Amino acid sequence: MKYRQLGRSELRISEISLGSWLTYSGGVDRSQAESCVRKAFEMGINFLDTANVYGRGAAETFLGEVLQNVDRSSYILATKLYFPMSEADSGLSAKQIRKQIDASLKRLRTDYVDLYQCHRYDPNTPLEETMEALTTVVRQGKARYIGFSEWSADQIRRSLETHGEQFVSSQPQYSMLWRKPEKEIFPLCAQHGIGQIVWSPLAQGVLTGKYRPGKPVPKDSRAASASMGGFVDRFLDDVVLASVERLKPIAQAAGCSMAQMALAWVLREGGDVASAIIGATRPQQVEENAAASDVKLTAETLKAIDEAMAPAISHIGGV
Repeated sequence: MKYRQLGRSELRISEISLGSWLTYSGGVDRSQAESCVRKAFEMGINFLDTANVYGRGAAETFLGEVLQNVDRSSYILATKLYFPMSEADSGLSAKQIRKQIDASLKRLRTDYVDLYQCHRYDPNTPLEETMEALTTVVRQGKARYIGFSEWSADQIRRSLETHGEQFVSSQPQYSMLWRKPEKEIFPLCAQHGIGQIVWSPLAQGVLTGKYRPGKPVPKDSRAASASMGGFVDRFLDDVVLASVERLKPIAQAAGCSMAQMALAWVLREGGDVASAIIGATRPQQVEENAAASDVKLTAETLKAIDEAMAPAISHIGGV
């Protein structure tokens, strides 16, 4: 496993990180989930990403229990807030930030998180109030750094004009199928020392090649799961899946699996990504995905990927 600096922070995070969005909030059997975390540590993954809203606290509670006897200095822990935890609890007001950081720390059974992220932008709270409250969280020692997920370039620029703590990380959706952050977000963040931790680098599993055009989804796949399948539907399109089929000989020629190639693509040399978040339902997936840290794609392979994916990217508006 290789490690990269996260923006201008002092955090050195593994190129592959373990997420817990759909998987460890109830979508995966408890023993399997525990095996995935153990395998992640075994493979050198040191960065774990979660959020208060995943399973309405279930993912944080799970991690708190699993990590209870693990040396706290041996891993980097990130969580988020914004989405509703109840009818009365959502957003990024000072009151919510105070309440949600304490609730997250209690569930995670830790005194601090390494990274506290705004899961989305809150249009109903003055940005200055949000940034001031996040600054207090850092200065109280409850979080080492702050970040955001899926903010627009204008929202990021506005945050840069505030006083106090500044963001060190951005968490956008990014994959060889969904490249929108490249245009504005990546250059702006690079200019201001904000690193990228990307979610859905496998496009909800579509880029692994498990879904075939014109065929029913595999029964054991995420798309077939009642609790995890709702987010993959927009990629289960024959134009997209036909492009993914064209990636198979490219991966074979590169000597890696489809998943490894997709992860190596977001981590490619000259790119902007510090870490790619994976969601694993089996320890074998963790092992395969972690090995992507050693895969280097040639210029020829990158060009072939672009040509294969062009119809799909155009079809879904992924640029």
